[in-house]
Amino acid sequence: MNAGNFARFDPARVPTPCYVIDRARIVRNCRVLRRIADEAGVKALLALKAFSTFAVADVIGEYLDGTAASGLYEAILGGSRFSGEVHTFAPGLKQEDLAEMLQLSDHLILNSLTQYRRFAPMLAASENTALGLRLNPLHREIENPLYDPAGPWSRLGVDGTRLSPDDLAPFSGIHVHALCDHGFAPFARFLEAVETRFAHLFPAIDWINLGGGVLFTDDGFPVDDAIALLKDFRARTGLQIYLEPGTAVALHAGAVVAEVVDVGVTGAPVVITDASATCHMPDVLEAPFTPECIGAEILPRDLEPRNVNDPNIARVGGPTCLAGDTIGTYRFESMPAIGDRLVFLDLAYYTMVKNTTFNGTPLPAVAVWDSDTDSLEIVKEFSYADFENRLG
Repeated sequence: MNAGNFARFDPARVPTPCYVIDRARIVRNCRVLRRIADEAGVKALLALKAFSTFAVADVIGEYLDGTAASGLYEAILGGSRFSGEVHTFAPGLKQEDLAEMLQLSDHLILNSLTQYRRFAPMLAASENTALGLRLNPLHREIENPLYDPAGPWSRLGVDGTRLSPDDLAPFSGIHVHALCDHGFAPFARFLEAVETRFAHLFPAIDWINLGGGVLFTDDGFPVDDAIALLKDFRARTGLQIYLEPGTAVALHAGAVVAEVVDVGVTGAPVVITDASATCHMPDVLEAPFTPECIGAEILPRDLEPRNVNDPNIARVGGPTCLAGDTIGTYRFESMPAIGDRLVFLDLAYYTMVKNTTFNGTPLPAVAVWDSDTDSLEIVKEFSYADFENRLG
């Protein structure tokens, strides 16, 4: 396990549960993305759907070109809390939202020609918003169908192989996306598939948005190869290229700090924390995956209690009544005790944006820590009022 900068963090400095964002790692990630953008001649936008913590918006705005929104509220957030361009895409547009979305968005990407025809008069009246069309690349790299935009019955984008350049007359660009937490080789295959399938449309457009899902900022990622790949693609096509990194902006930059509130035995040791998988890190259950925990080794999620004969093995879960509210099964260096703090790693992206208050579970506090200076700021704490205000 590589705890990274969080190996130096004292979890006793924050309330629990708490999301802790490492500002210095956000800076490092954004510098990598800025280098790719500058050297490849492309633009990089933060995908707000993955990470939208505006407490570090100043850092992101310094290095990236803007934000990518998935609907009206994220477009408002991008325009009000962040800086740069705002590009908006939503699979289902509502007429009552469209005027404000057009006002906020530099690019508005439509999911279908049906959407365009329905809203054509309003869209035509907008002079400052570039229109794009999402095309389904029909290229599959993602095993989990929950995250695969190119899978069967996909509702994301149209089949561009059936379009002619004339079909794109209302649009200045296209959006394609097919990756999720992938490295360089899948990105190269994806780009090749896009060019193979849609090259006949390139003369009719000015720009292409390649979406996100590439781990450009992961340790060991071949950044030079990605720059060369993008430069060659741009030279061949003559298109302005946009990237939408989400995970890559916050990769290795966040942790969840939890306190142990109970230790019991139900066939094997069970540790209960005040952080919940289902409420505070739902991708742990949806993907599923087990987050790294400092001072512990990850064990298989399907480990049977009857096979546990090590006194330091325990299943860790949250405080809700959901039977499956399980963060993971671990072998600890020493068994946690009530009151101990656990630090779960790499949980900045697709956590804070997806949390809930199921069971009346309190939302985690938000802290920004700078691993270079060791400065710490608690930027947000939540109360009963936040829970109540989500109900109605």
